[in-house]
Amino acid sequence: MFESDLALVTGASRGIGRAIALALGRAGATVVGTATTAAGAQQIGVDFQAAGIRGRGLAWNAADPASTDALIEALDGVEGLPTILVNNAGIARDALILRMKNEDWEQTLQINLSAVFRLSKACLRRMLKQRHGRIINIGSVVGATGNAGQVHYAAAKAGLVASARHWPRRWLHATSPLTRWRPDSWRQI
Repeated sequence: MFESDLALVTGASRGIGRAIALALGRAGATVVGTATTAAGAQQIGVDFQAAGIRGRGLAWNAADPASTDALIEALDGVEGLPTILVNNAGIARDALILRMKNEDWEQTLQINLSAVFRLSKACLRRMLKQRHGRIINIGSVVGATGNAGQVHYAAAKAGLVASARHWPRRWLHATSPLTRWRPDSWRQI
């Protein structure tokens, strides 16, 4: 089904990201999964090999723009740029707003929102040129409803939804490669 596709799944070392990476690999895609550490990236590769999936793991610091550039260079130099991008990586450090550290706010927005922008921008140009590709942003119902102690997480996920609504409008003359998905609702939105 996806034999000619390269999927890049961020946050693929556990949870939803791991499940998505394995599912895409079982469907035939070559998969590159990211983790925050070299050990996590190595484990992704081990998991892929055990499951008979073509691909590898790479370490990526979502908060660092230079790390995104390095990730794109590493992909383009070996597999090429992805035709499927799953923006799944994210953090949540719960704290009531009066107790929340500024660093936690900044890091949450940097990883959960800004990294999505940077990575999507890096992949989108080639997808549009080839008129083939998909960008899937993993959201959360918290972006729409809020949740106690998660103002930063809610702001980032709401921003993700807002940007995902804008991108297809901008690129309607081409094929719109963007899908938003909330895993807590189990439906495409």
